[in-house]
Amino acid sequence: MANVKAVFTKVAAPRILEAPDLRWHMFPYLMVVMVLLTLVALFHVWSRVKVIDMNFQITEADRTIRDAKQEANRLRLEIASLKTPARIEEIAKGQLGMVLPSEQQIIVVK
Repeated sequence: MANVKAVFTKVAAPRILEAPDLRWHMFPYLMVVMVLLTLVALFHVWSRVKVIDMNFQITEADRTIRDAKQEANRLRLEIASLKTPARIEEIAKGQLGMVLPSEQQIIVVK
């Protein structure tokens, strides 16, 4: 029995079967997914920046159009005030020294 006891005292540790390291096999796929997600995120941010920039440009164009319409209305009002017959007659008599023609100066053309 002593021999049997000696044989069993040196029991080998159970073997641990090593599973292949799946993390390193999945690494290329994980990198591809990460790159794709990064590209999608960058595209999303770029598109949002473009939308904000376009809204800013539209607002500026609207403001320019509104200012141009106000200027056009102001100029129409000024033209209307400058075209009044009373003002034209006043300038003709005062600054240019014109007078209404007499009866002898009027020639009727047939």
